[in-house]
Amino acid sequence: MAAFALVTENFKFMSLFFKSKDVMIFNGLIALGTVASQTVYNVFAFHCPCSSGRNYRYGLAAIGIPAMALFLIGIMMNKSTWDLVSEFRLRTCRKLSGAAAFALKGTIIGRAVVAPVTWVVISLLRGEAYTCALSEFIDLVDIEGFPPNQSSPEVLAKFPCKGSVIKELEGFWPEVDRRLKYESQLIGWLMVAVISLMVFLSMCANRCCSPLGYQQEHYWSQFRSSEKDLFERTGAVHARLMAAENVKSFYGFVALEKEEMELFAEQQQNVHAISSTDWNRVTGVYLYREKNGFPLYSRLNKWAQYNLENNIEAMDNELDVFS
Repeated sequence: MAAFALVTENFKFMSLFFKSKDVMIFNGLIALGTVASQTVYNVFAFHCPCSSGRNYRYGLAAIGIPAMALFLIGIMMNKSTWDLVSEFRLRTCRKLSGAAAFALKGTIIGRAVVAPVTWVVISLLRGEAYTCALSEFIDLVDIEGFPPNQSSPEVLAKFPCKGSVIKELEGFWPEVDRRLKYESQLIGWLMVAVISLMVFLSMCANRCCSPLGYQQEHYWSQFRSSEKDLFERTGAVHARLMAAENVKSFYGFVALEKEEMELFAEQQQNVHAISSTDWNRVTGVYLYREKNGFPLYSRLNKWAQYNLENNIEAMDNELDVFS
């Protein structure tokens, strides 16, 4: 039952993760998912070897390797990463200003570090990995009654595993555990403070440097969310109608559901193949531009405006800047 509940909660989290449109909610869900994963890992998978030389490597690996993996996953799952790749492939970034490139990379990295930073902070606040990694290096000479001849790394490395500590040192286990967790949690809280300050300063810088007011920023966010949703839904229908045309031309008929047949009959005259040039024009990096004082909120918005003016070629000669 516990395993079933855990799987159910993870599916709920993933559903919210992919449906979230608000940046703060999105990042919050990532952090909560990382906390849950960290807790599960510590309960079921973390086992300190309690061996000199191995503790250090295992403890650091338990903190660093999942964090690195989460960072790479965050980079891969960010649409802006692939927009940047497309921009470089299609236009070698020659139409992207330095400020735009810097802002975009900052956005990608900022999103990607949420999960790994959360993992590292939670690991430090829990203290198990740090205790495992640093146990053999702790200095216990100031603890009253601790035998000096028992301060070798081989002996100290046993302290993370309470049952492995030799009998004459079992009484010192709480003090050793308390000291190591104190250090670990102190570093964790310092990281929280530094990161919070950095986030605050970056938000202030963003508000100060943005050419848009708060209301327009909010509108732009809603516009992009709506456009993305409509573009994907319409694209799925367009692809199905194009596929239906091809199947019909081959078989002479196509097996469609009733609703699909009505849509096919209604939109058959409007469906047309889209050129690779137009696909490339609406693909890639875009931050913000204006034309004659009116905002262009996306590459698709920009393409539509130039298309209405029958001047689509002029779009290829413009520089996308963050201004």
